[in-house]
Amino acid sequence: MAPRKSERILNLTICLLAARHFLPREKIRELVEGYAGLSDAAFERTFERDKDELRALGVPVETGSNDAFFDDEIGYRIPRGDFELPPIEFTAGEAAVVSMAGRVWQEANLAESTQVALAKLRAAGLPTDTDRLGLLAPTSTARVAAFEPLWDAVVTGRRVRFGYRRGGGGKPGVRTVDPWAIVSHKGNWYLIGFDTDRAATRMFKLLRITDDPEPIGPPGAVVVPDDLDARQLAIRLEPGQPAGRALLAVREGRAPWLRRRGEPAVAPDLPNGSGLPAGFEVLAVDYVSVDSFIDEIAAHGQDVLVLEPADVRDRVRAHLAAFLGEASA
Repeated sequence: MAPRKSERILNLTICLLAARHFLPREKIRELVEGYAGLSDAAFERTFERDKDELRALGVPVETGSNDAFFDDEIGYRIPRGDFELPPIEFTAGEAAVVSMAGRVWQEANLAESTQVALAKLRAAGLPTDTDRLGLLAPTSTARVAAFEPLWDAVVTGRRVRFGYRRGGGGKPGVRTVDPWAIVSHKGNWYLIGFDTDRAATRMFKLLRITDDPEPIGPPGAVVVPDDLDARQLAIRLEPGQPAGRALLAVREGRAPWLRRRGEPAVAPDLPNGSGLPAGFEVLAVDYVSVDSFIDEIAAHGQDVLVLEPADVRDRVRAHLAAFLGEASA
């Protein structure tokens, strides 16, 4: 995606996410950087394409009216409850750099494009909710590197090959896939497509792709099913009922996705009568796949501590130790 186009779509996302009410087209045209200077026809075409791209990415752009009695002025917004971006996941070797970058993000609060978009919303007298913009926190470089070539493959209809690791730090294997769609599902990005080696429809977590996906077929070779509903397919392909529950100590203000899934709980008796570190609270969190759960906990480093069960705690420690060994090698 070209930088100018990416910036425009990001500004559109910020505008629709921060606005508390439905925004009509002309107001969006006025507020979003990238639409200024376009003719009426060019704006209509560009806006329609941008909306389609957001929806294809799994971003729910909702259409409606602010007037319960007159719906002649149609507007747009992104409902907060349906829009979530993945939590940051990184190797131990990247942890220090990401931590420093996070501090810079917090001090800057919002990127320049975000500040411009919010300033325009406020100048127009529209109420905004900046708390929603926490969902737009920056993601890891590894995720961005995997996302762009996969998105290009989906758009151009090309088969791809990539390294993919299973949960729990297993060794990566090679997957060959006819890509159909990329969706955001329960806080993570997934590729949905046909696994040619296994002759079955599969869903792949982008965080587990270990290298740059390589296109290996001609454009237009992939045929997407006419009745594909990527979001419903993601629901059907996800694992089943929770397989276990863990007690976690989570640092205040950290691990938002774990917080959304967890319930407040009482801390168990800790060895030697020690208590929880200051600034932590206890949550009970269900998990379906213990391997995926270990990946998720380890990504938060010292911000999440496993209190129970002991086997999950031991596996998280081993997982982190393995990453530390790789980083120091």
